[in-house]
Amino acid sequence: MTFDPRTLARMTTAIENRDPAALAELALLQPGHARIVGVTGPPGAGKSTLVDAMARELRAHGNTLAILAIDPTSRRTGGALLGDRIRMQQHHADPGIFIRSMATRGESGGLARATADVVRLMDAAGKDYVLIETVGVGQDEIAIAGLAQATIVVLVPGMGDDIQAIKAGIMEIADIFAINKSDHPGADRVERELHAEGFDCPIVHTVATEGKGVAELVEAVARASRPARALGRPGLPHLDHLGIAVNSLDAALPFYESLGLTPHRESVPTEKVNVAMMPAGDSRIELLEPSASDSPISSFLAKRGPGLHHIALRVPDLNATVAALKASGARLLNEPRAGAGGHIYVFVHPASTGGVLLELIQEHTT
Repeated sequence: MTFDPRTLARMTTAIENRDPAALAELALLQPGHARIVGVTGPPGAGKSTLVDAMARELRAHGNTLAILAIDPTSRRTGGALLGDRIRMQQHHADPGIFIRSMATRGESGGLARATADVVRLMDAAGKDYVLIETVGVGQDEIAIAGLAQATIVVLVPGMGDDIQAIKAGIMEIADIFAINKSDHPGADRVERELHAEGFDCPIVHTVATEGKGVAELVEAVARASRPARALGRPGLPHLDHLGIAVNSLDAALPFYESLGLTPHRESVPTEKVNVAMMPAGDSRIELLEPSASDSPISSFLAKRGPGLHHIALRVPDLNATVAALKASGARLLNEPRAGAGGHIYVFVHPASTGGVLLELIQEHTT
């Protein structure tokens, strides 16, 4: 398969539309060597300008790259609302840069539904870097941590108490902090606050509009990047998370934090459970604490004590999977419904799985 810009554009569109033929072709592609970099942060931090400046720096050193700019969805067209291909149009004639705006289409977490698959395509196409700019909706943008090898959190001077407000979310997934617009008063104060909060990852001062600090930021990315992760093959189930029942999140989390894992807490009232989610490579660990005495987790703890509660697999078509399971006589505990993060899921009874509760999660909701 040739990977000229037009072919990449057509393939990307087909993948976004979940075209079965495109997904089947994607499954056959061999992985490349791309360094996957996430760029996230609050609105107004200058993420797009910084990504644009990083692209110029990378191209100056002969690297090829793809920019995936995740934008809010237009209610009228369903497409990307902001259109980073327009904002970065100075690169349109450069065959070494592929730019695509991807609409979230209702997906939470700051990424579009097909982001991981498009990253896989760009990797197979031989790109040296894939830069992913998240939506910029605020503190719940942690999905990028499970995809990128290095995550840049962009902050700006003058945030004040905003650092405290977002600390429990995106700041804790940072591999690098970029203090952008650092020519403005207060940049040093932001750095001092980061140190005071215990963040010890690299902190780079940048002025993206002038290119200042961008070379240092790219160098920090090279140093901070984790080893290339295996991007799962589309069309097949893959491990989403392990669910572990605990009596207390506060008591259990210090152990996992000592391993370097970063928790993000969320409550799921429908399940009467408090959850701490921690990205771990291609999947994650979820600690489950009952929020009420009649929670299913309370019942589990009373019978078995703390321990593995369930294994979750992500499947490409949950409805088709459920139909197949019902046809085979498998015992399902619920019909598909929304859970943590808005994902659609169903539980399969341990009697049908060999002894463990299995959760199946829709890969791409519609």
